[in-house]
Amino acid sequence: MPFPQLSACAAAPGVIRLVGHRGARGVLPENTIEGFEFALTSGLKLLELDVTATRDGVVVITHNHRLTRSMVRDATGHWLQGEEPKVSQLTYAELSEFDAGGLDGTTAYGQRFPDQSFMTGVAIPRLTDLLDLLRQREHQDVHLFLEIKSDPDLVQNSTARTALVEAVVAEVRAAHLEPRTILHSFDWTMLEDCQRIAPDMPTSFLTQLPENDDDIGEDSSKAVNPVEGCSAMDLPDRVAAAGGQLWCPYHLDVTEQSLARARELGLTTMVWTVNESDDIQRMITLGVDAICTDYPGRAQRLLLQQGLHWLPEAARSCVTTCA
Repeated sequence: MPFPQLSACAAAPGVIRLVGHRGARGVLPENTIEGFEFALTSGLKLLELDVTATRDGVVVITHNHRLTRSMVRDATGHWLQGEEPKVSQLTYAELSEFDAGGLDGTTAYGQRFPDQSFMTGVAIPRLTDLLDLLRQREHQDVHLFLEIKSDPDLVQNSTARTALVEAVVAEVRAAHLEPRTILHSFDWTMLEDCQRIAPDMPTSFLTQLPENDDDIGEDSSKAVNPVEGCSAMDLPDRVAAAGGQLWCPYHLDVTEQSLARARELGLTTMVWTVNESDDIQRMITLGVDAICTDYPGRAQRLLLQQGLHWLPEAARSCVTTCA
């Protein structure tokens, strides 16, 4: 493979990879060091996360461009009230005053994850906090799908968008983790910047066809994802033509035919975000390369029940059996 990072994402005989979505969002608070540590303890070797930058240029791990009251409390422990502050308008010191350790179960978003643990005193981490964790000896084989968030308000501001890519790449390089990092985005113009600035890191093209609804309580990608008018069969060719190495479609957009076409084009396919057992089973049956999920344990159990695993045999630390 031209990019060594891809071997960690590609399926193999008896192996379909699992990716911890924002850590393990169904179990622990998303995009937190606590959630990433849980996913790693569960035996996952692939993490997916979202990054943007504060007003003073600190790259932080968070999905939405604004702090949302469904998952963020203020310094007094109360859910946010009034206008939700935008991350890019806060300094890192200001951002650090907020608590991202739980979900408000009265909100539509909170009700999506009723089994997520509720914690207190959980900070929104910097990218460097996670990179430091992954530099530890026991995590030397962990790879990242690093999603750079594209702000729809800045679609026409190429300077700001390029600056974000440069800041992210600089932190990855400073940690010497470029051999374990995949740059990942719905914004294909931003991925062009990634290919120019970091030609040694593969680019992962996220897609979601417009007919599929946005997830409740989350920023939509549709304003920056250039797939309007496409069919599932169009997507692999468009990704390959754009120089991508990975196609990362919404799981409802994947068909047997589009997956076969991706393989013909030499693309690795990671599907997102697959949480229900029937959907996970469908992806296993299709034989995708990797499944991104909020419930890694659920996916692990389904793989094991069918004599499959998420890691090659040489990478397994112990023998696993299915009860």
